[in-house]
Amino acid sequence: MKILLFLIAVVVLLWLLRGGQRRRAPPPSARPTNPAEPQPMLACAQCGVHLPRDEALPGKGGVFCGDAHRAAFEQAHPEA
Repeated sequence: MKILLFLIAVVVLLWLLRGGQRRRAPPPSARPTNPAEPQPMLACAQCGVHLPRDEALPGKGGVFCGDAHRAAFEQAHPEA
């Protein structure tokens, strides 16, 4: 009789655990609800790599992908 009660308790426990997994809410989407607007792509004046406008660094003679390219361009073109 004890074994029968133990088996019933195990079955009920498994049934409850399995039912709880079905009721869980799906995980929230990884995508933002309002994606950002597309940005124009600008070319680095030194190397020509295209990058979004928000990531471009302004400098004499155009925009640049990094400080090193901005410094190299300004050193090579002091009149710009």
